[in-house]
Parts: sequence; structure tokens; C-alpha cells
Amino acid sequence: MAAAGGKRFLLGLALALIGALAASSSLAANVTYDHRALVVDGKRRVLVSGSIHYPRSTPEMWPDLIQKSKDGGLDVIETYVFWNIHEPVRNQFDFEGRKDLVKFVKTVAEAGLLVHLRIGPYVCAEWNYGGFPLWLHFIPGIQFRTNNGPFKTEMQRFTAKIVDMMKQEKLYASQGGPIILSQIENEYGNVASSFGAGAKPYINWAATMATSLDTGVPWVMCQQADAPDPIINTCNGFYCDQFTPNSNAKPKMWTENWSGWFLSFGGAVPYRPAEDLAFAVARFFQRGGTLQNYYMYHGGTNFGRTSGGPFIATSYDYDAPIDEYGLVRQPKWGHLRDVHKAIKLCEDALIATDPAYTSLGSNLEATVYKTDAGLCAAFLANWGTSDATATFNGKSYQLPGWSVSILPDCKNVALNTAKINSMSMIPTFVYESLSEVVDSSATVNADWSWINEPVGISKNDSFVKPGLLEQINTTADSSDYLWYSLSTNIPGDNPFLDDGSQGVLHIESLGHALHAFVNKKLAGSKAGNSGNSKIAVDIPVTLLPGKNTIDLLSLTVGLQNYGAFYDQTGAGITGPVKLKSSANGSIIDLSSQQWTYQIGLKGEDQGLPSGSSSMWITQPSLPKNQPLTWYKTTFAAPAGDDPVAIDFSGMGKGEAWVNGQSIGRYWPTNVAPGSGCTDSCNYRGTYGSSKCLKSCGKPSQKLYHVPRSWLKPSGNILVMFEEVGGDPTQISFATRQIQSLCSHVSESHPSPVDMWNPESESKTGKTSRPTLSLECPRPNQVISSIKFASFGTPQGTCGSFGHGKCSSKRALAVVQKACIGSKSCMVGVSIDAFGDPCKGVTKSLAVEASCT
Repeated sequence: MAAAGGKRFLLGLALALIGALAASSSLAANVTYDHRALVVDGKRRVLVSGSIHYPRSTPEMWPDLIQKSKDGGLDVIETYVFWNIHEPVRNQFDFEGRKDLVKFVKTVAEAGLLVHLRIGPYVCAEWNYGGFPLWLHFIPGIQFRTNNGPFKTEMQRFTAKIVDMMKQEKLYASQGGPIILSQIENEYGNVASSFGAGAKPYINWAATMATSLDTGVPWVMCQQADAPDPIINTCNGFYCDQFTPNSNAKPKMWTENWSGWFLSFGGAVPYRPAEDLAFAVARFFQRGGTLQNYYMYHGGTNFGRTSGGPFIATSYDYDAPIDEYGLVRQPKWGHLRDVHKAIKLCEDALIATDPAYTSLGSNLEATVYKTDAGLCAAFLANWGTSDATATFNGKSYQLPGWSVSILPDCKNVALNTAKINSMSMIPTFVYESLSEVVDSSATVNADWSWINEPVGISKNDSFVKPGLLEQINTTADSSDYLWYSLSTNIPGDNPFLDDGSQGVLHIESLGHALHAFVNKKLAGSKAGNSGNSKIAVDIPVTLLPGKNTIDLLSLTVGLQNYGAFYDQTGAGITGPVKLKSSANGSIIDLSSQQWTYQIGLKGEDQGLPSGSSSMWITQPSLPKNQPLTWYKTTFAAPAGDDPVAIDFSGMGKGEAWVNGQSIGRYWPTNVAPGSGCTDSCNYRGTYGSSKCLKSCGKPSQKLYHVPRSWLKPSGNILVMFEEVGGDPTQISFATRQIQSLCSHVSESHPSPVDMWNPESESKTGKTSRPTLSLECPRPNQVISSIKFASFGTPQGTCGSFGHGKCSSKRALAVVQKACIGSKSCMVGVSIDAFGDPCKGVTKSLAVEASCT
């Protein structure tokens, strides 16, 4: 057997052993670490990890997400543990459905993967209140995340609860389970200075508390430069190649490599080019990294009221390698898979020795891992933005700007991070109008029905207080909504009315949004934004002599999840609230008057989200564009098994439920700024969260994921609560499908990493060539047409390819013959197949295909 083939065999055997370790409850593994790597049963490991948060998807989705992660080259699945969904009421725990943490961990183990359990229990994660339950806020004398007795008591109780659950199910590697790491606290080093003298004792206590729980696996703290031994401090960021652990005895680990960025209502959609993400990964392993985790590998959906921020959108897609709907995002998923394969080809050398660095020129660096036994792997990096040629070991290498070449044998390039061999896919949404899915066969009336939510106070549990109350302390986040209601009497001879009853209602609020009703009519609305949730608004109002009612509906859009003392960030209408005369300038300050309060909506108390109430009204004249309206209809599931979304265009703002399950807050009227986006983002140069944006001038989110497992073939109930007004008949359903497959590979690309076998090539004299690959995404599909094929100098991107100055006349026929009728195909990129339409020019092959 050739040495390279033997290496792949040993690699496969090692991965199989790791898989068996993860899946078996009978083989306990000793997990430790040294300066170079995690050590699993005496062997150092190079590990690739990805974050999947169990409550942001469904149990029915988990096996497929995890399998796609494994197919993408992951060894480990990382997840936070979300305290507030597990203990919504103190000492009342919930681990059912999407909250079934044990089932999630076991599902990962069944796939043969390992687990990093980030208990926190503070998680940030753009999650409501950073993962803390609201009842924690009301414990007397408590102060979060510092050397505070009440907080430490609760934190230890919950952490021990989770550890004990895992132990009972024998899920730690020390018991034969998949969990090889746990995390305590989260990014505390970013805020520690704000906590002063309480910070260091708290971190030391957290470390001691965690290790005392005796999990048998290492603990980590991310972004914690002073993490005490034996806790491993780790890095979070877009790049962590320059990170150094706080001890030479600890390995270099990256807990969050941000694969994109989160979406905010009112913001454009961020994305991160695959070439840049691959560059960051390769640089990390080049410079001694041992475990790298994508945050996120699958982002998912903020169902219900779980999004934080405030103003974090319902979609948590994160431009991750697996998209919100569970489909692989190409070329990102495939290119990273190839990066992982190339790094794994180097693993034996990486774990055996420390790196040696050599400068190859300006912004150029070679890193070599070489052992006395003859193992050798090298990385050649160009972190400049211009292409360069470098000489390494007497051989010349072309290094594109902002790229890393991986040489598993220190001679031959298996992969360059800027040259993508993986195909691209153009996803699309195929729409079905509401009339196509409205379920006329259901026992419930197929047309829309509705219920009006009363303006102002309508519940028996309302109460009166002088002055304006802060919202979160008042509602304990039991609802997004808090009514502030007041009746004020204006005598007919009051100078306020001198201008003919016109005035201005001035309202100041800590946020996040409000709707003002005067005499039961909507007078105006205002929302903050992710940069500033506070509101100050002047609303023109018409007042009457005598009694006037002012009803202010204040609402939250996810609670703060990040920053020192974030739990003390307030919300709601804290004032002042004033009436101003637009004519004579007189002012009536209403702030200190007796206000009546109502927590939540009457419809919430009546269980309207389930759709089962007998109070729904069905009449031919459906009220449209009316505030505070509950709507209901029944529908049949769109045909097939493609992922489903609802397009809420035509609606304003609110929340929606399908068969009683909340699909989250919808807000299609919150539109991204009109500028700042780019259709093609240059991957070269340092990435930041605002570098690459799309969908400017469009709704931040108009499509909302409905998991297939929540749907029945027919008789599904959709309920919406609309705050400001919309036309529910305008909404539509859509299925997530793949419109096209594309690939664009040049003669200068390395051959696919799967084909890397230089020793075999040297014996046979046959050299592997660049190869274009296409594969239909679904099992029962075949390539049915070639929409475009050009060999020469094609231009453009997937979906908009065009012929360049030279193009082979054979290209279309060659590709059609190789691909049509097959599920997948591979076409060599060379003049042998296509001829040479332009001698002396580096040519490429571009193809767009479709599957049926």
C-alpha cells in the first residue's frame, strides 16, 4: 500500500475509533490535555467542531443536521445550555421537545460525533436575557456574574443540575459518552473590568465550582485570559491565529469562529465569504491550533420569544454552512469540508511536534511540522491582499492574496483556501399563494376569522400605580406587552384647547417600541433600533373637552443579552409623558398621575394562539389594516418535503403560531438601510460584521421558517397577532428549493483534496488534474439540464455566467455527455477534453446545471 493510502487508512481507522468512542456507553475515555492538543485516551487530537443549538431547531431536524455536520468533516458538536428555557419557574424544570438536551447529546453520539457542552450558564448567544431566567432578577440582594452569594448559589445549583443529568445518562467521555469538554462562564473577560474587585474572586470560584463537579473531562473559559488552572482559556472571534493560551501547558483552542453574523430587525443581512472563513481556519491550524469551532455551523431559528438583543431577528441563519432551513450552504459547506480533509491529512504531523515558522517575504509565511520519523506537513500563508509567488524548499508556489496553501507532505498542495473546488448552489423560494394552501376540507372554516384585542385595560388583574413603571420589573417578561392607561379630563375653557383641540403627545421610553391610542384610536407608533432602543416621540393628537383616554402599549423585542450589568437595562415608558398645546405652548405633565396597568394581552390569557377558542368571528368583511387584531385560518401543508416558510409581506408587526407553536416575532415592515450593501464582497482583507451585507432597502426578514414536523397534511391552524395593521390575505407560503448548481474551476486549481495522492502519482507518472464536480442535493434527483458551460475565460457568478473572450466550442457537449442523467458528475478541467481556445492563457470551466 502506498504511504499516502496507508495514511488515509490510518486516518479512517482513527476516526472510526473516535466514532465508536462517542457512540458507546461501555468504553470510557480518559480526556486530558497538554500544550499541543486535547489528549483522548492517550492520543492527541486535531478536532473540528461546529455549534448547533438544540432549541433553535427541532428534534426531527437534529439527525439530519448532525449527519450533514459529520459529512462536512466535523468531529465535535458544540452547544450552549439555555437556563431560561429549562427552568422558567424556579425549581420547575422543562426538558421536553426542543428542550430535550439529553436526547440531543445522544443523537450526536449516535452519529459518532463528540460534544462540547457549554453550560455557562450565561450564554449571550443573542438569546433572550443572555439565557438567564427572569426570576433570577428578583432574588433579594442578587448581582449577576460577580462575587455575590445569592447569584453563586443559583449558578452552582443549575450547573450541578446539568452535570448530574449528563452523569446519570453516562454522557461524559469518562463514562463512555460523547462529552469531551464543558465550558463554565462565557466571554467574562470582555466585561470583567466593570465588576471591579468582584471579578477575580468570581472567576476563581466558578473554576473551582466547575472542576469540583468531577466530570472527568476538561473545562474551558472563552475570552478569559486569567482563567485559573486547570481551566483552558480559549479564543472567540473572526480570527484567532494570533491567540496564545495563558499557559504553555494548555492547547490553543478556538471556541467561536464566527461563520457570519446575526441579523437584527432594521439591519441588512450579513454574510462572510467562504474563502475568508477557510483562510481563518487554515491560519489557526497553521499557527498551532488544535480545536476550532464554527459559531454557527447551523444557526437555526429564534422560535417564540427567545431572541435577545433587543431587536435580534427571528432568523438566526448566521450565514452558517448549514442554513436556517437545514440545507447545506454551498460553496461554504463544501469548501470547508475540503479544508477539513486537507488539515486531517496533516494531523499525524500536527500532533507530533510544534510548528517552525519561516518568513517567505512581505506578508508571506511558511509553517512546517516535521518529525524525526519523517512526517512533514507545511502551510504557506499570504496574508496580504495581493497575489504573490514564494519559494519554499526550492520550489515555487503561487499564493493568492489572503490565502493559505496546505501541503500535507511539505511538497504538494492539497488545497488553497482561495481556490474553491466545491460547487455552488442557488437556493430559491417557490411560492404558493394562500388560496393554494387554504384548507377547504378542514372542519374549521377555511376563510379567515378574527378577534379584536381590546384597546387599553380589559383584564381583571389590572392594577393602579402612581407614576410610570419600568416594564421588565413589572411584567417579569411574561409577555412582550404592557399597557399604560390613563383618563384625563380637559375642561372646555382650558387654554390647552385654544387651537381647536389640537395637541401633541410627547412620550419618552426606554424602548423597545410603543403604540399610542387616544380615545381608543391609534394615534401613532414608534420603535427604537438595535443601536438605540430608547424612544422619544411627538404624536399629533386630537383631544376633546372633557374626558380623554390615553392608552399606551409598550412592548419589548427581546431582552438585552450582552454587556456588564445588562440585566439592569430597563424597558418601557418611564417618561416623561406630556401633552403639549401646539398653539399656545401650554403643557400638561401626565407622568406622575395615577396610571392603570395591564400585563400582557387579553388574547394571550384566553389562549388565542392555540386557535381553539370559540370566540373567533367569521364574516365576509374581514377587517384589514386594523391595529390589535388576532387572525386565524386553516391551511394544508405545501406538497413534498422541502422546508417551509411563510412570507409575511402585507403584515406589520406581531407574532405568529402554527398549530399552537410560535414561529416567532414577524416584522416585515422593518426595512434595512438603503445603502451599505455589496453584491460581491471581496474576501481579501480583514473581515468585520459590517463588511459584507446584502438586502439593503428591503425588509430585514420577510420569510419565517415553519418546521415540517409542526405540520399535518391538512387542518393546520395559523394564528397571528397583528399590532399595527396588515392584510392577512396577502401572506403566502414558500418552500425552500435549489434552483441551480454551479461550479467554476480553473487550470490553476489543485485537484480535489479527495484525489490528493502524490506518491501514487510519482509512481504512475499520472498527475491529478483540476476537476469540476456537480451533485444534485436530494437523493432522488438527477442532473436534467446544463444551463451554461464554457471552457476558456468565462465571466460572472453562479446564475449569471457569460462567455469570455475565448470559449471552447466543445464545452456544452462535453459537459452534457458527462453529467445529464446522473446524480453527480466530474469533469476534468484541461485542454485534453475541451481543446485550447486561447493558447498561453490560464483557462477555466464554468458550468450551471439544474436537477429534477
